Amino acid sequence: MNTFMAVGSMVMILAFVLYTVRDVDASSEVFSAGKNFIIGSLDWFYVLVVNAALFFSVWLLFSRFGHVKLGKEEDEPDFSTFSWIAMLFSAGLGSGLIYWGVAEPMFHIQGNPFAEGAGIAAGGTDAAVKAVTVTIFHWGFHGWGLYVLAGMSLAYFAYRHDLPLTPRAALYPILKERIYGPWGHLVDLIAVFGTIFGIATSLGLGITPIAAGLERLGWLENNLTNQLILVAIITVMGTASAASGVGKGVRILSEMNVLFSLGLLLLFLILGPTAFLLGVTISGIGDYLWNVVPMGFKIIGDPENQWQSWWTIFYWGWWIAWCPFVGMFIARVSKGRTIKEFCLAVLFVPVTVVMVWMGVFGGAAAGVELFNEGAVVDAVNADYARGVFQTVAGFGYDWLTTPINFLITLLLISWFVTSSDSGTLVMCTMLSMGDENPPVRFRIFWGLSAGVVAAVLMLAGGLSALQTASIVAGLPIAVIVLLMIYGMVKTLHEEHPRPDYEDKFELEFLNR
Repeated sequence: MNTFMAVGSMVMILAFVLYTVRDVDASSEVFSAGKNFIIGSLDWFYVLVVNAALFFSVWLLFSRFGHVKLGKEEDEPDFSTFSWIAMLFSAGLGSGLIYWGVAEPMFHIQGNPFAEGAGIAAGGTDAAVKAVTVTIFHWGFHGWGLYVLAGMSLAYFAYRHDLPLTPRAALYPILKERIYGPWGHLVDLIAVFGTIFGIATSLGLGITPIAAGLERLGWLENNLTNQLILVAIITVMGTASAASGVGKGVRILSEMNVLFSLGLLLLFLILGPTAFLLGVTISGIGDYLWNVVPMGFKIIGDPENQWQSWWTIFYWGWWIAWCPFVGMFIARVSKGRTIKEFCLAVLFVPVTVVMVWMGVFGGAAAGVELFNEGAVVDAVNADYARGVFQTVAGFGYDWLTTPINFLITLLLISWFVTSSDSGTLVMCTMLSMGDENPPVRFRIFWGLSAGVVAAVLMLAGGLSALQTASIVAGLPIAVIVLLMIYGMVKTLHEEHPRPDYEDKFELEFLNR
């Protein structure tokens, strides 16, 4: 481990936790002030950054650089295509799909600016379609464009230039050898902050739906004590998986998650109001694909309308804050892939699944709400974690409710374990200056540390403050994202110039 990075990270983490728990209300006010400034005054900047990353990813896909390998010419991929794609999901999406697939459409069906702008009243079938459209928008191309940029940039410089597999490597075209000095350390420390606190936040907040599922099964009561026990169990499981390495625990769990998640998707498709949800899914996907560009550039300037701040800008900040962590993990498993192969898989495969998933889950929940009087909206408004379980109950197949709830709860746990283990591996790689197989004892230490941070902040009531701080940390990362785009464009044109015959052809064409 790099001594400066390891000690600096521990000091930073301890200082943040102590500051937060010392006076949770005061720290929450400070972090909220920073978040309110960003979403109130810099919303245009976040919109600019996510659109720049997406357009860069699309340009790169169709550019003449598609044949370039993320590695040496003789390098071959370390994992099969199925294992590779499964691991992309383990880091980039995970359990959020399961409960937000119901909760978010049920929030948006009650009203959103995109529906209001189209003259769609809340609560009906048209509102359900627009709610699915908005949900796909928040989970779709814009977020994954950030992951394409970060993952491809890190993989290119790590495996073609033999630089450390850490965020600092992406700034090599600008900083050159100074990436090994204070500026490089600062970039990696920001990424470590986003990673460990992102894991802790997700673990702390994600325990709620897990506890809700276990309570539905009648196994335990959903209270703070049991939630802390669950944090400890999942932390130990994630740490054990991280200790076994990418090729074993992470890969096996990721593949299992994908297969069982597809099974859950089929159950919703078959047991739910099939005709209705398919109509909502197809209409929502079509609406999204037709309007993705104008939706991406829409900025609501009305200070009285907080919807965009609460949803879209918050999502963009969260995606940006996570992109160093997810990008590093994607880079770690993508060695030997070509740029075109990488862009196609990372940008289009997950988004295709997201579109289908959000359509089926959101359509099923809307059908239960509108036609079966399932009270899904009331459940979500009371506790977002209850929405998916309320939807299952509304299908009307009582004998299948318990087995499906068990499957959902199992997937929630398993997805959180894979998020935890991939985050631990990424964090240890950053702290060891790019070592892809850091010592097991360090994986154990940092894996357990994330769980301890989550538990302490849960006890102190500081998880919401941490969530807000993570969004604020996304601001410097947003600047780094723009520098990544500049560095990649500059490097690709320098290292892969056009062949002479292309220049001659272009000259002759212009002369004519």
